[in-house]
Amino acid sequence: MAVDESIRNNKIASVNNINGGVKAVRRHKVTAVNQHMDRYYLTKERLDELKEELNDLKSKKRIEVAERLKHAKEYGDLSENSEYAQAREEQSIVESRIFELDELLKKAVIIKKSGSKDKVEVGSTVTAMKDKEMVHYTIVGSYDAKPEDGKISDESPLGQAVLHRRVGDKVSVHTPGGEIFYQITKIE
Repeated sequence: MAVDESIRNNKIASVNNINGGVKAVRRHKVTAVNQHMDRYYLTKERLDELKEELNDLKSKKRIEVAERLKHAKEYGDLSENSEYAQAREEQSIVESRIFELDELLKKAVIIKKSGSKDKVEVGSTVTAMKDKEMVHYTIVGSYDAKPEDGKISDESPLGQAVLHRRVGDKVSVHTPGGEIFYQITKIE
């Protein structure tokens, strides 16, 4: 079955309709099926977005794909039917994404604004000195991470380095360009 193969390969693709039928395929890693993860930190807004996506997939996309399969079967010989093959592939992708979102939502933990200013937690905003420059990062779950907006994942090298640290602590992060040092100056 294609869904099992996608999960085994730890990759799936998202398919989006663009301009009435042209497909765009985006590959991304499936993290919700990894067994070592027991919780996923999400903001309330991101949780709502994912619930809406899951609802849309289950209530609309599944029906659309089933209609495409039914229509493609009417062309006859399935072994040489490219429309049928494409519809099956899309069905596999939709079912994989539904499975991923179901697993993620079962283990979702809403990030609450950290009340602690003693140590860095998921939800904390950290100010640190890096090479004589002040930097600000908010520690979020991997599904909310947007480094360009200053939101870094608790699973990223920097996120892992600063978690559970206190003001004044120095941390180092190994990067391809060498080791980078940070000193935590403020936790909010």
